[in-house]
Amino acid sequence: MDFIQRIDIATLLIQFAVLLFSLSIHEASHAWVADRFGDYTARYLGRVTLNPVAHIDPIGTLLFPIIAIVTGLPLIGWAKPVPVNSVHLSNPRRDQIYISLAG
Repeated sequence: MDFIQRIDIATLLIQFAVLLFSLSIHEASHAWVADRFGDYTARYLGRVTLNPVAHIDPIGTLLFPIIAIVTGLPLIGWAKPVPVNSVHLSNPRRDQIYISLAG
């Protein structure tokens, strides 16, 4: 019970909000650049958005942060990766590099 009293809920909520925001920007950036280079896969899946709901991975965005909060470990996580179909890219080798760097 003493551990639960030491948890600062406000700080944890802010950390989780920052995690969601950063994961959303990261994945939306990959999706946006892929879309700009001609791959519409992410757009069809609704992934060219800053809405965190589109990028949430149950394990990496929810479970791991909850485990980190409960155990006091560093807050880490991940989102669903943006799918890229190289067939739609005009210069797949170069475009893949830009898409990767966008995140």
